[in-house]
Amino acid sequence: MADNRHATSDYPILPVLAERWSPTLLSPRPVEAQKLLCCLEAARWAPSSFNEQPWSFLVSTREDSEQFRRMLGCLVKANQQWAQNAGVLLITVARRTFTGNGKPNRVAEHDIGLAAANLTVQATALGLYVHQMGGIDIPKVRYTYRVPEGFDPVTAIALGYLAEATDSNNPLVQRDQAPRSRKQLAEFVFADTWQQPASQTLDGRTIETG
Repeated sequence: MADNRHATSDYPILPVLAERWSPTLLSPRPVEAQKLLCCLEAARWAPSSFNEQPWSFLVSTREDSEQFRRMLGCLVKANQQWAQNAGVLLITVARRTFTGNGKPNRVAEHDIGLAAANLTVQATALGLYVHQMGGIDIPKVRYTYRVPEGFDPVTAIALGYLAEATDSNNPLVQRDQAPRSRKQLAEFVFADTWQQPASQTLDGRTIETG
């Protein structure tokens, strides 16, 4: 099934980006510690405003079943149904102020996204799959993990190996096999004024609008 999920891009992109997708059908196979650390190391080297690195990651592996269930319980029910099979669960947390001057960091979530993207690309290169989620119980995360004031839980991440699709009637299989789609560049690349599609890319080719 993974081969069918390869992105068909209008312009050449890195193979690891074309191979990346977010399955819901994951295998309960544990993720090797070395691979997990490589993914977190990739996140560590993400860019951030003033090099603030406002991200923190709460991590649980399925080898520690008690801690895994604890984190799984912080997800909304719909996400628990499939994320229970992940090899690793993570929750991202953003520091809301700059450490140097205490001023609000309005791009903290942006920078967490960069770190999560680094982690995702590294995971893909290692043969792993990542599914990110906004569906978490934020008060429960804060209470469960004693997240202090000034820090906010943002997202959850399921990390693991792809499971074999054996039941075509399984809603998760159907969801994972649905056609992939993305907006055309003309829908979000503007010039001159808002929602005015840029007429040309840098190589001089016209952006298709259809």
